Amino acid sequence: MPYSRANGADIWFEVKGDGPALVLIHANPFDHDLWLYQSAHFSTWFKIVAVDIRGYGRSAKMAAPFSLKDMCDDVVGVMDDLNIARAIVMGCSVGSGIAIGLGLDHPDRFDALVLVGGNSGASDRYMKRIEGYRANLADYHIRHMRELVAPGFAETRLGRHLLSMFVEREPRLDGEAIAQVFRAGNSTDRTPRLPEMKVPTLVINGELDHSLAAGRRTASLVPGAEHRILAGTGHACCIEDPAGFDGLVIAFLRSRGLMPPIA
Repeated sequence: MPYSRANGADIWFEVKGDGPALVLIHANPFDHDLWLYQSAHFSTWFKIVAVDIRGYGRSAKMAAPFSLKDMCDDVVGVMDDLNIARAIVMGCSVGSGIAIGLGLDHPDRFDALVLVGGNSGASDRYMKRIEGYRANLADYHIRHMRELVAPGFAETRLGRHLLSMFVEREPRLDGEAIAQVFRAGNSTDRTPRLPEMKVPTLVINGELDHSLAAGRRTASLVPGAEHRILAGTGHACCIEDPAGFDGLVIAFLRSRGLMPPIA
């Protein structure tokens, strides 16, 4: 299995397709397959690098504290191991926080950011999440995922199937490691630095996303950023309406001259 150990932690990643690099960084409490639709679709044009962030999937389960910068460095380590000098990065929730950090600290390495959720500061829910995962991972995991999709989606045949896929992977998870991901993701407020952003940025929120206000704020503070809202979806809008989501991303990339032709 492909692992990067460039930053001192085992970070698992999957590569699919060929072309310019598109790095995908998932949300709590999923893994790289949050992007299963985008990985399949965008591999038509791009080399897709889908990462399991530390604490999830096949990556290291670290119960000792770490920082959001450590998580950013994990992604840079994967890129270095793959000899990727520049990439587009797409991140959801904590993944969007990582993407913001990458764009601010490594603007020379990123051609565009796609932020799903797009909160640049701390969530008012993160301590509740930490307590839930520490108390009973198996019970809280599905409750948490159901909160991240639009009402009713989890009861559809497709919604049940998709969320069950992540539930079935719970033996790989550790409650304390997940708690540390939440601590790291909420320990740094990059809002004051958003006006420094030089990387072209798209912020996408579901219409019913609990981070909608935060996404609007981020888009308003990043110079030239675009903000799009995907109707009828929640926080995990990329898996709820993949066709609508991908259309927004493709339109943005085309407007920036970043959609390559099919070879």
